[in-house]
Parts: sequence; C-alpha cells; structure tokens
Amino acid sequence: QAAIALTDFDGPETSAALVGVLTDSDPEVIAAAAVSLTELKDPAAGDSILPHLEDEDPVKLAACLRGIKELRRTEAMGAAIKAIQHTAPEVRIEAVGVIGWLQDETALPALREATKDAEPKVRRTALAALGFSKSEHAEATLIGGLSDPEWIVREAAAETLAKSGGQACLAPLRTALSDDYWQVRLKAVRSLGKLNATEAAMEIGPMMDIPVPNLRKECAAVLGEMAVVETLPFLEKYQDDPDPDVRKNVRWALGKMAVQ
Repeated sequence: QAAIALTDFDGPETSAALVGVLTDSDPEVIAAAAVSLTELKDPAAGDSILPHLEDEDPVKLAACLRGIKELRRTEAMGAAIKAIQHTAPEVRIEAVGVIGWLQDETALPALREATKDAEPKVRRTALAALGFSKSEHAEATLIGGLSDPEWIVREAAAETLAKSGGQACLAPLRTALSDDYWQVRLKAVRSLGKLNATEAAMEIGPMMDIPVPNLRKECAAVLGEMAVVETLPFLEKYQDDPDPDVRKNVRWALGKMAVQ
C-alpha cells in the first residue's frame, strides 16, 4: 500500500524509496513499486534509478528500466543498449523501450538488431521504437517487419511505417492489406491513410465487406480522408451498418465527399 501511495509523489526521495523495495521478498510489493516507478515525471528522480541499471536481478533491472524510460535520461542509453543482450526477455523489452524514448539516431543499429530478437514482444517493441527515425535503414527494417512470422510484430511494423515510412513502404503496406490477420490489415489501412496513398483506395474499398466492425470503421474513415469518388459505392452500401461506429464513419465520409 505504501508503494502504491507513492504514485502521487515525485522526485529523488520517492524513486529511492521505490527502488529500495524492489528487493522485497513479496512479489506483490515489487510489482506495486515497479508500477509506481512508471509514474515518476521529474527527471531528477532518475538519480536514484541510474545506479541500478547494471543490477543483475532481472526483475529489479526491468523495473528500473521501465521507471527511467519516460524520464528521458540520456545517461541510461549505455545501460539500455547493454541490456538488449540480457537473457531475460522482460529486460530486453524494457531496454528497447528506453532507447525508443531517447530517440537517438546513434542507437539505431541496436534497435535494428533487436528486431531480430527471438522473443516476438521484443521485436514488436523494437519496431515501434523505430518510429522516430526517418532514415532509409529504419524504413527498410520496418518493411522487413511486415514479413515477420508473428502477427503482433507485423501489426507494429504496419502501424509504425506511417511515422517513418516514405514512398518505398507504400507497396509493402498495400500487400499487407491481404494479411491473414485483420489487426495487421487495420494498421496497414490506417498507415496508408496517414500517408495519403490514394492509389490504394480501390483496394481498401472492398475491405468494407469484411465482417469485422473495427476494420470497416477504419476503412470508412480512411476512404473519407482519401476522398476518391470511385469508392462511393463501397461506402453507400454500409450507410445502415449494424455497428453505430461504422455508420458514423461512413456517413462522415460520404458527407466529406459530397462537400468536395
């Protein structure tokens, strides 16, 4: 309860207290302290965390990496890059998260290497972290992620390409519209919309027939943004969709096209 209550406080004293109980014998206490560490907002709170980024205990190390992530302490970069090689996947995930928040191009090789990790969650986190970079290397790595055997990784790649991708990613994203998992297709639709890839509109239109409301809702929104007149029949067909969110987006899209 004390560790939970400390979520309302900040600063070096708070972080020192929370780090101190990461060695508690009770896993529930450790879990509460780890959560409270993520609520720290004062960069000075990192002073108590930094010395523990070399800790050998994976639970404590993962918690400290998670706690310092949003504090954006550049001093954590070296330890985070080293932790990418840790045997515990939970540590590697948090290490990649720290690097992603620091958004330092010099760490790009480490992130790209993490996209080859044996653990899918590490690969997913690494691909999501690449969103800050506009480099060709980052884009190529994300495009490669669209072919990952795990759908959660492909989903992250499809979503992140909207942030760092250029013209080279449009064709791979259009291919992702046929992914076996609708979650990946949804992110591909969203990214193509953000990249204003109007050439994909006639491929997105038929996806309105897929019996997944969330996907139809996204397709309708993107078709409205693209405003390609040829897609009107796909939208008109679903003006009375049983899902209220789909109806809302369809009618918005039709109204937007009518205005234009």
